[in-house]
Order: sequence, then C-alpha cells, then structure tokens
Amino acid sequence: QSNRKALFFFFFYHSPSPNAHRIAPSPVVHVRGLCESVVEGDLVEALEKFGNICYVMMMPFKRQALVEFEAMESADQCVTCGANEVVCIAGQQAFFNYSTSKRITRPTNADDPNSGNKVLLLSIQNPLYPITTDVLYTVCNPIGNVLRIVIFKRNGIQAMVEYPFWSQKAKSALNGADIYAGCCTLKIEYARPTRLNVLRNDNDSWDYTKPFLVRRERGKGRQRQAILGEHPSSYSDNGYGSHCSLLPLPGNRYKRSSPHDTQEVVAYPLPQTSSYMGHASSSSVAMVSGLHPAKMNCTRIFNLFCLYGNIEKVKFMKSVPGTALVEMGDEYAVDRAITHLNSIKVFSKRLNVCVSKQHAVIPSQVFELEDGSSSYKDFAMTRNNRFSSVGQASKNIIQPPAAVLHFYNVPPCITENELQRLCTEHDVPGFIKFKVFDAKPSSKTISGLLEFDNKTHAVEVLTVLNHHQIRIPSEYSILFRVNYINNVCFNDR
Repeated sequence: QSNRKALFFFFFYHSPSPNAHRIAPSPVVHVRGLCESVVEGDLVEALEKFGNICYVMMMPFKRQALVEFEAMESADQCVTCGANEVVCIAGQQAFFNYSTSKRITRPTNADDPNSGNKVLLLSIQNPLYPITTDVLYTVCNPIGNVLRIVIFKRNGIQAMVEYPFWSQKAKSALNGADIYAGCCTLKIEYARPTRLNVLRNDNDSWDYTKPFLVRRERGKGRQRQAILGEHPSSYSDNGYGSHCSLLPLPGNRYKRSSPHDTQEVVAYPLPQTSSYMGHASSSSVAMVSGLHPAKMNCTRIFNLFCLYGNIEKVKFMKSVPGTALVEMGDEYAVDRAITHLNSIKVFSKRLNVCVSKQHAVIPSQVFELEDGSSSYKDFAMTRNNRFSSVGQASKNIIQPPAAVLHFYNVPPCITENELQRLCTEHDVPGFIKFKVFDAKPSSKTISGLLEFDNKTHAVEVLTVLNHHQIRIPSEYSILFRVNYINNVCFNDR
C-alpha cells in the first residue's frame, strides 16, 4: 500500500499535465518535476535555446518554477518540445505547460533588465540554522565582491545584499539553492533600493567598505571593538565547527563549459547553537498579535507554535489586547515560527509574528482571558515539547501549514464519524477526506491523514485539537500527534 501511495504522488507531481495545451498560450511557462538542487541558472541554461528569457521565479519547496520568455513563440517551442521529447534540467527530466499568468509579477526595477540593479532581496525559507552577515557573505561573495548586507526579520528571515555591479549573475547562481542541505533555501528577487545604508557592523548588518564601522555607545564617543575584527574571518576557527561542502559554486553555469572543467565547491559551516546566544539583536521571544480574543489562549498558542521549537512560556499582554509573548527554546525556533506562521489566518484573524525586544517572558500582570483560562502559562516541563534533545529535534520535519494533517497515537477503536464528531464538539471545521494507515494487529494506536477544504481549516483544527486527550476504557490516548514524540505536523502536499 505504501508503494502504491508513493507511485501516486510520483506520477501526480512528475507526469505531464493532460491540460497542458488546453490552457491559453502564455509567454510564461510552468515548469514541474525539478530536482531539489536546481537553481535559476540551471533553468536558464537548459531553456535559453528556445529564446530569450525575461524572468524566472523559483518555487523550490514545490520543485517548480515559472519562466517568462520574451516572445510567445519561445514559450510555444518550450511547451511543444517538452511534450514530444525529454527535456532535462540539471540532469533530471522536467515537464512544461503554459501558466495561467501572462506575466510574472516582480518588484520595482526587476522587470527592466537594463536597470542594472545592484541590490538583491533574499528570502530565506525554512531557516533551521541562524542566518548572519558572515553566513551570507560566505554564500554571496564567491560570485562577486559583496559591498553591504542588511538582515531583517519582519516577514520571515530576509536580507538585502549589495554588489558593485548588476547582480544578475549572483541571482542566477543562488536563486533556489540551499545554504545548508535541505534547509535555509534562498528565494531571490531584485530589491527596490539601489544602495544600502548600513549604520553598524554586526550579525545583522555589515558594510565591507567600512571595516571599522561599529556601534557607538549612547552618551559616549568611543567605539567598541568588533568581536570578529575588521572583516569576517575564516570559518575554520570561529566556533562553527568543521566545514561541510553543501553548495557548489555555480561559476560555470553562465557559460558552456567543457567536460574537462572542474566545478569548484564552497564550504559552508555547520552552525552551533551557542555561537550567537546572547546577541543583542536576537531574542528567543516571539511577539504574536492578531489573536482572536475569545478563541485563543496559552494552550492553543502552544499547540500551534510547538511544531517549530520548544515552548517555555506564553503570556498574553494586558496592555495590548490580542497580543501574546511566546518564549521559545532558542532564537532559531523563533525564526522558524516567523517564517511559517507569520500572516496565516486563524479564526478569521491574520497573525503577525515577529521577534520581540524582550529576551524573556516574566509572569507579571496575570489576568483571566475571555474563556476563563489564565493569561500566563509555563510549558517548560511539558512532555509535549518535541525539541528537547538533539535526537528528538532531528526527527522533526519542519513544514509550513497545509490542508492535510497527519495524526498519530489515536486508539484503533476511533472511527471516522467519531473524529468528525470531535471536530463538531470543539466548533472547528470538519475534514473532507480521511485515511488510516495500515498497522500491525498488535498495535495499540493508529495513524493517518485528514484533509480539509483549505489550510486555514487545518490550522484551526490543529490549534484546538493538538494533544487533545480521548478517554477510552482503562487508559488515555492523545489525538493528533506525530513523529518521534507523536506531535501533530502539517503534511506536505
């Protein structure tokens, strides 16, 4: 049965679409079936034979991309050729059909190839490890001399990197690539600013043309000495540990290379949790606003946020209704929560998740929420935290919200109707599809999938029913738990 399921997903995502030619022709081509390591440069190299390419938008976690050709005839040739013969991108067969879009939306200045924009906007997806100026310098500088870097954490983890020249080469080489294997994936666009203004050199910003630019202490005229010196040093002795070669330097992607050319490799460091602890601009506390006043409480925030890191404490702010502070295990957990939970809808309210200026949650001004529960709760000792050890953390698959929930640890006597009734009793949306995985006859629990109309419904069910206890004769069971310690996760689809 597991083999049939695997074959279904393989053909669903990799087979040519039967509607490829029913969609109205468009200069934008939808590319599917890409390998995980593909970058924008691979697409350009494989498809430029059909005609000039105006723009590429990578969708790395979906293994898809949009390619906009300059002429409709080029898109026609690409789709027709892909339907009649094998077209490989980065050594793997890809599939093509027209996009429903007539043009790829891009930021200001990005649609003009002659604008010569020198600043790239990097969005780091699935940031399991810390992203600092040193890390981005190591990634971006081999392709061209980096002038300035600024990192900000408003809508997930993003950064701007300024080059002294038009940055198309760097965008083509890095767009869609992983900084570390399987995570910290780069999605790159051209930025609106044409020059970055850097006030200090630290983990979040750096001006490489001014190596002595450091933060001045308030009320004092002297400068602090930079911890890393004038310039980011080699990673071999800065506390990161051993090197691991994860990203090839795609220097040969921009020109046809001979078989005798050897591909260079850039070594990227494996970060350690202690490397950045205590840095003034980072915090292990997230601030969450836009919470439904009657339907959200400390436990439900835990149910939602525990997928991305350990939860220490949750506290609602009395002075700011609908806002809570979530103290997590470390700053990387906060980064993951921001990346995956910022701007999602829960109970018709859009969440805003950002890094808090506070570095700890203090149980002061405790009051009663609308549902009668306390505005503060300590989760440090709960067994439902799933990142409590390196072994546990390594078994967790970090995924964004989706319309399918994967549940574990449900008693075998539970039926589909009983699960639907559970959703009704807790005033959350019911599921539209139900699937139970085969289990051994001696197994005391079962697992499976629940599909909902949309990801918002799935998020609401997870928020309410994650870790919900069901009483059965002589024992308890916990619903919707997955992986090693049986918590709930969003199933990728």
